[in-house]
Amino acid sequence: MDTERPVSLLYASGDGVRVAWVDTAKGMCIILVVMMHVVLGIGDRMGTEGFLHPVVAFAAPFRMPDFFLISGLFLARVIDRDWRRYADKRVLHFLYFYVLWLVIQSIIRFGDVADGSVTGLIEHLAWSMVQPFSTLWFVYMLAIFSVVTKLLRGVPVWALLGSAALLEIAPIHTGAILVDEFAARYVYFLAGYLLAPQIFKLADWALAHKPAALVGLVLWAVVNGFLALTPSGLTEAGTLATLPFISLIAGTLGAVAMVLISALLAGTPLGRPLDYAGRHAIAVYLAFFLPMAVTREILLRLGIIEDVGVISLIVLIVAVLAPLVAERIVRNTPLNFLFVRPRFARISPERSGARPQPAE
Repeated sequence: MDTERPVSLLYASGDGVRVAWVDTAKGMCIILVVMMHVVLGIGDRMGTEGFLHPVVAFAAPFRMPDFFLISGLFLARVIDRDWRRYADKRVLHFLYFYVLWLVIQSIIRFGDVADGSVTGLIEHLAWSMVQPFSTLWFVYMLAIFSVVTKLLRGVPVWALLGSAALLEIAPIHTGAILVDEFAARYVYFLAGYLLAPQIFKLADWALAHKPAALVGLVLWAVVNGFLALTPSGLTEAGTLATLPFISLIAGTLGAVAMVLISALLAGTPLGRPLDYAGRHAIAVYLAFFLPMAVTREILLRLGIIEDVGVISLIVLIVAVLAPLVAERIVRNTPLNFLFVRPRFARISPERSGARPQPAE
């Protein structure tokens, strides 16, 4: 960790020294992702839109680019380790949570995914190892990105980033999540890894030049809003922000904007709840689907609230808070394995000498 980094960006936790704005960025990411699933799902069920639909549309260009950019920031710390230790930290870690929550989600949705049969469940689980399942696809992709990046670490930076950018620009829509999401998202993960020093300097700059950062964010918001909310007029692209080249620019600018926003919010009263959510972001990603589905069904069946936006907001709050509460309840209990990787799921627990690894 760079000890010259502004003190306001650092804080101590049980896991060591953390970067506050990174956790704040993670918190914003998880809220935006859950919001998308909540709002679009309720909108489809009710056949109309609410006041959160424009927010979801506005965030579409940068929601996942920012997530993968942040996910690659600290890869340089471990990428030069031998494959055994690297695979434990960056591959098995994510696969453990993917498989665990794949089984949990599949059992809960047994009738839908397995046609009510054990054979169907086994086939579904096997297929999900090739075609990432539902909301868990990003955990799967983090493991894939980590393997590919280590294999390619000897390739020149310009060639890596350039090739990944071309993949993002190319109209790759095969229907295979592994292929499509790799092409669309890998450039941002790479950028987080390869440009980490510059990204941290950008966050430092935002703190040192707050007025300029705020002006830049206002300009970005106008441009992003125009691109994200303006129809492209083409059947293969919904908005201007989804067009080739423009999608890469919008995603990059949005990820940069999120770094600036996170740096400005970190340590403030508004930033502290985001920071807490960010420190436990994977717990929310893994578990939000159940409180989301249950709360949605209850509200829709009761019919007491008719406004799509209000229903979406209530479901969003429950879907984010419930996993955080659950994580806190099971912490230091036998159920801790739901959100903390236990020693038995490590390649070399005897070599690590460390406590079980959180799902961060």
